[in-house]
Amino acid sequence: MNLLKRVLVAVAVSFALALVAGRLDLLQGATPTDLGVHDGRLKPPARVPNSVSSQAGLHPDHPMRDSARIEPLQVKFGDRDGVATLAALKTIIEAMPGARIVTRDGPYLYAQFTSSWFRFVDDTEFWFDPGAGVIQVRSASRLGESDLGVNRQRIEAIREQLSAAR
Repeated sequence: MNLLKRVLVAVAVSFALALVAGRLDLLQGATPTDLGVHDGRLKPPARVPNSVSSQAGLHPDHPMRDSARIEPLQVKFGDRDGVATLAALKTIIEAMPGARIVTRDGPYLYAQFTSSWFRFVDDTEFWFDPGAGVIQVRSASRLGESDLGVNRQRIEAIREQLSAAR
């Protein structure tokens, strides 16, 4: 019984320390310096299972290609340049808890999502791909081996709201 108490105390202390570290913004990680569109592509998915990318298939030898794959977002009907769809995305994202628009530059939108408890930051990019006529998307956690599906769930929630806004 004494061992069980020690284990429970150790778990409680670890949780409390992690929560304090999060509140002090020590778990945010560094802002990536290689985001954006380069040669018609967003950054590849992370090399660990904590990201999603609609362009994962462009990286055939990538170890997370299949698990990171997600469909791009469809543009609004008649939106030939993606402007109306990106404006709708901006409105949707601004209403989401922990969201902050960092960059909105022409056909590109970059947002950060911060979790409420531990203050982990996920970087999310949207880019209107004129060749494909869709919004390419990439969302990745800065820290950790796994995001427990949070990035995929967030993009699918955005997709659902975008479809409802048509």
